[in-house]
Amino acid sequence: MKVLITGATGLIGKQISELLLQNGIKIHYLTTSKNKIQHQPNYSGFYWNPQTGIIDENCLLGVTAIINLAGASIAKRWTLKYKQEIIESRVLSSNLLFKVLKENPHQVEQFISASAIGIYPDSLNHFYIEDFHDFNNSFLSNVVHKWEESVDQIERLKIKVCKLRIGLVLSTLGGALPEIIKPTKLGLGAAFGSGKQKQSWIHIHDLANMFLFALQNNLSGVYNAVGPIPVTNNELSEVVARTLDKPYFLPNIPKFIMKLVLGEMHTLLFESQDVSSEKIAKAGFQFEFKTIHTALNDLLKK
Repeated sequence: MKVLITGATGLIGKQISELLLQNGIKIHYLTTSKNKIQHQPNYSGFYWNPQTGIIDENCLLGVTAIINLAGASIAKRWTLKYKQEIIESRVLSSNLLFKVLKENPHQVEQFISASAIGIYPDSLNHFYIEDFHDFNNSFLSNVVHKWEESVDQIERLKIKVCKLRIGLVLSTLGGALPEIIKPTKLGLGAAFGSGKQKQSWIHIHDLANMFLFALQNNLSGVYNAVGPIPVTNNELSEVVARTLDKPYFLPNIPKFIMKLVLGEMHTLLFESQDVSSEKIAKAGFQFEFKTIHTALNDLLKK
């Protein structure tokens, strides 16, 4: 089997690439950096530029599935210009993949795309499953909605489409966890706002395994890529401190302070999404890290 990956050199992409190679799956990957192109027996790079519509059609040779992870990080200050980049980096990538698949002979039968639980509204009470459709007009919800719409057009080419709505990814190599750890290591760990907001998280190894599971089982449709037991922000902060053997006694950090520090991006810390993983579990996926304690022990005790 050969898979084409976009975003292969990012945090999640590296984990997925390693896992696929370990399972004997060959990889083609698309990159916007020509100096990141390698040509090894099982791992070959191809250039593309979604902004200008350039793509090396040879990336499709022998490929039967695509894993789409392309998209600018949301963990940067949301200026008007960068907001546009967050949206365009996702939509233009999907549009270009649709175009190259439509206009070239290929063997692609499945398209697995990253998505995000940011599509669900902020709520302390609602428990979100995949068939929820009452989305609001927040920036993140709009981003994910446009992202998924751009991916859905792939179905018009008679290709199965699977979307994994990813929650808070726990990894020491990037993402939110290293930023959470920094103040805690100094004994300054604290929850944000009320601390009651639910955070639906997933260990990066479980996330990579979920993409492999979707590939091997030819899944289609929407699945929430989160662990089975979401936690409150207060619980997350407290378990991080306990795992690191650090004190946890400071008062919660008010929203207005983080708004001054981060701007509109502060909503990432204060919004609550209690998200179900039951659908992927019923499909047969087994989590290695079911609780926040086991996940953080694995990541922080090494």
